[in-house]
Amino acid sequence: MDYGKFCSQILDSDPKIRFATVFDEWSVKVGGGMRNGVESLLSERASKELVTLATLDWKSRKEMAKWLGKTKYTLAEYDTIKRFSFYLGDDYLLLVSTEKDCDTNVIVDKVIKLYYENQN
Repeated sequence: MDYGKFCSQILDSDPKIRFATVFDEWSVKVGGGMRNGVESLLSERASKELVTLATLDWKSRKEMAKWLGKTKYTLAEYDTIKRFSFYLGDDYLLLVSTEKDCDTNVIVDKVIKLYYENQN
């Protein structure tokens, strides 16, 4: 999959999406980024820490899959934004942040639809 293209499609799908980036299991960015014209609310250090924590959370959820099945996504709602983590198989993690007033179900449906459309 072309993760850069995938993340661009996500950003293009809804103006309330601020950020869409795919990371590997080592928290290394493989595609995507911030929407043009939108400033990050986090410093570079805080952003890296958030990605590392999301990756650790993803790895721990893999362990729970034995009993509960695979996690499709998680959502954290903050005072200022919503942050989604989508689990792309066993090897990649997609982080998406949106404006707080987005429609959660619409965002989830769009991202999942685009993921399946980009499968080759």
